[in-house]
Amino acid sequence: MTMRTFPDRIRHAVLFELIGLAIITPATAWLYDKPVLQMGVVGVGAATLATVWTFVFNLGFDHALQRVLGHTRKTIGLRLMHVVLFELGLLVMILPPVAWYLDMTLFETFMLDLSIVLFYMVYNFGFNIAYDRLFPIPGLVKPQLAG
Repeated sequence: MTMRTFPDRIRHAVLFELIGLAIITPATAWLYDKPVLQMGVVGVGAATLATVWTFVFNLGFDHALQRVLGHTRKTIGLRLMHVVLFELGLLVMILPPVAWYLDMTLFETFMLDLSIVLFYMVYNFGFNIAYDRLFPIPGLVKPQLAG
């Protein structure tokens, strides 16, 4: 099986975060009439917290599965539960400090978070297609198109 190398994964993660922050920071600053620097602080803080939360949550979730089920295989139902619990946990951790820092209500901050999540869904899709084309995996055979 051909997979990306560790350095390639690092390049991917760093480029993803830097480009994403370069797009979303000025956009949210304009949309919410906040200083770009202030939104940059929120963006970097949220990205850092999300990275740490991803590691901690995934480790804890797998340990819980192992303890309860005796394995870590995830069905579609478990994947859905995983993503909902992950996002709820991140939301609970991010909303209060961001609302305080930006002097916004929790509802306004929730709407900000929702707009960022929607952006990142589209951005993630486009970024990964572009990345795969710019940095193809060496030795990976491209699938033939039927025709």
